[in-house]
Amino acid sequence: MFKSKRFRNNWIIILLISSIPGLIFGGLMNWLAGGRLENELLQMHNKQIQLRAANIDEQFSYLETSVMHWAFDPNFSYSLASLSLSRDFEIARNITQTLANMKGANPLAIEAELFLEGSAPVRFHPQYEALTDAAQIDGYRQLLAHDKNVFWSQITSESDSPSDNPLSLMVKIPETDEKPFGIIAVTIETTRVVKLLQTLAPYDDGGTFLLDENGEQLLSSSGQESASQLEEAIKREVLASKTKSGSFLFDWNQTTYTVSFGTMSRIGTDWKYVTASPISTITKPVVFISQLVLTLSIAMLLLAFVLSWLASRRIYSPIAQLVRMLTGNTALTGLGNEHHDDFKIIEKEWLHLTRESMTLQNKLEQQLPHLKEGFLLQLVQGYLYSYSEQALLERMRNFGWSVDNRHYAVLYIHLSGFENLEGRFSSGDEGLVTFVAANITKELASSRFEQAEVMNFHDLSVGLLLIVPDETETELKEAFRTFSQELTQAIHHVLNVYVSVTIGSLALSVIHVPSRFEEAMQASSRRRFESRNQIIDLESMDEYDKENQEIHYPFALEREIIQALRTAQKDEAKQLIQTFLEELIERGAKIIDIHQGALQLLGSILHAIRLAGLDPNRIFKSANLYEQLMQIGDPQKMIAWFHDKVVSPCMLELESRSDSQVKKTVETVMIYLQNNYMKEISLESCADQAGTNTVALSKAFKQVKGKNFIDYLTELRIEKAKDLLRDTDLKINDIAEKVGYQPSYFNRIFKKQESITPSQYRDLYRN
Repeated sequence: MFKSKRFRNNWIIILLISSIPGLIFGGLMNWLAGGRLENELLQMHNKQIQLRAANIDEQFSYLETSVMHWAFDPNFSYSLASLSLSRDFEIARNITQTLANMKGANPLAIEAELFLEGSAPVRFHPQYEALTDAAQIDGYRQLLAHDKNVFWSQITSESDSPSDNPLSLMVKIPETDEKPFGIIAVTIETTRVVKLLQTLAPYDDGGTFLLDENGEQLLSSSGQESASQLEEAIKREVLASKTKSGSFLFDWNQTTYTVSFGTMSRIGTDWKYVTASPISTITKPVVFISQLVLTLSIAMLLLAFVLSWLASRRIYSPIAQLVRMLTGNTALTGLGNEHHDDFKIIEKEWLHLTRESMTLQNKLEQQLPHLKEGFLLQLVQGYLYSYSEQALLERMRNFGWSVDNRHYAVLYIHLSGFENLEGRFSSGDEGLVTFVAANITKELASSRFEQAEVMNFHDLSVGLLLIVPDETETELKEAFRTFSQELTQAIHHVLNVYVSVTIGSLALSVIHVPSRFEEAMQASSRRRFESRNQIIDLESMDEYDKENQEIHYPFALEREIIQALRTAQKDEAKQLIQTFLEELIERGAKIIDIHQGALQLLGSILHAIRLAGLDPNRIFKSANLYEQLMQIGDPQKMIAWFHDKVVSPCMLELESRSDSQVKKTVETVMIYLQNNYMKEISLESCADQAGTNTVALSKAFKQVKGKNFIDYLTELRIEKAKDLLRDTDLKINDIAEKVGYQPSYFNRIFKKQESITPSQYRDLYRN
């Protein structure tokens, strides 16, 4: 049952229907959990940061308010400037107690101290002590010189580097005096503030830090004095925003952080808090919900799979039983293991005869146009000459033509200028172009004439048989000429080729159609061989011929072409052939004149080849060049044919013969040099020996050996001298004479060739 295509289709439909609610639920949950819930969590996170930042701001504000309140304590009045604290123990004890209360009153404070300026500067830290260290005194005095009475600072009397000290709140006393004499410094506990900052981003990754009004880092939740690379990158982004508060997403090391920042207004300055938290940590609940939704969706799909399978079996069981009853399992057995459609099996036998009947009908309809075209081709080409008029008419009636009281006209359409289609069609597509022209002809003829049949000859020519009513010949001729003009314009517009239409004489009976068609084909060869549309009417053929001038054969160009072939000037020969044909065309030659002129040129070329001692049959591989030439009706194709089929093979033969003769001449001279190198030898003497001239011999040496005659002779003599220097004890002068050199010249030429003298060469070899 599972192999049934119908069962599988039903199962898939039920599975899809049962899965749609789960898919919708899963999609909605994923949208809610993955989209809106994630946005809600981020917004909630930002709100929590703002609330926690407000709490931290309140604690700092409480510290500032408390310290300023204590600064107005009577113990810190103007009288301190004139008291001697070293003797007034009670006042010193009260100040110490006040500083201790100030420290204990705020959970952020870790210590409180007081510096008093005077002739003998003192410090309460928190106990009274006299300052003797000049550096400490200068440090406190620098703090007293600050332009604000209340300010935050990380610079103390102990160090002028902010990174070395915790954050402290400085209050000058008296606060209302332009010339304060002391300063209260309340230092906050860094670890406690770090814990407060950690509440802004309570995650393992990320962090929080405070920036002063100059963009310098005050504190960080990491507890480190220097900022991390992440904090530096976030700080640059926050400072670049130029806003007091906001949030944005920041990517760092393939992790996305949500960054929130805001401003805390401190006494005399503004702090900026910045917190960064990884989104993955914030949205961790969303990921869990998404996984839960995915798990539930998969479970629902599995349940739908099982339930749909059970439902499909239940629904399909009556159909399976019906198939077994109708086919007796024969159809299922015949299908083997392939999936089958039970309804197709049931319909198969019922539709079998209907399909066979429709197939036969379609075949008949498809073959009828081919049968009609085959009959027409046999008719116009004269193969049905043995049939009588009545027999031919009867066959035409069987094909569906109306032939009673009808006349017959034949039109022959020829296409030229196929080279204009380069880019749209390639060589060998002539049949396709003819097919297009035949369709255009069929469409136009059917719109003008009641019965028109097109014959496609697939060689850039089309035949048209018109079966017309019995009307006056003048009206018919006018209709044919008008149609021909429309046809030439239509084909030329669509295909960009030139069209010549030959209108044959009217045939009063079908038996005369072959002769009329033959006349039209022969008259087509008398069209002008030029690039334009032409209409030839056999009735006015004499007037057409009178318009043409007498054609003169260009003998001078023929002689130039043959001379170019003899001297192996391939490009010039091609150009001359093109000029030859263009001259015929310019004089208004008809196609038959062009063919006759081209045939005469071909005969002259073949005659010249035989006079040169070459065999045309071997060069052209026994091809019938005259027949090939007669099949060409396009000027550019004719020029290309002369170049590819006549000039190129002839040039290859001449070049091969020339190369063979050159090699033979060079070999003869080389043998002569091997035997006479010790004598006086010149290029002229060698040319006489080889039976050629000096120019030809020099050119031949350069072509075959790649070097000129003198270089070859010099190398030959030097090699012979090297053999004598190595193998004999002859004197240098004797060796020079044996290789055909004067001693003094021999030394110079040897050193020029080998870069050392003959004596040095002999010594080098023997050593």
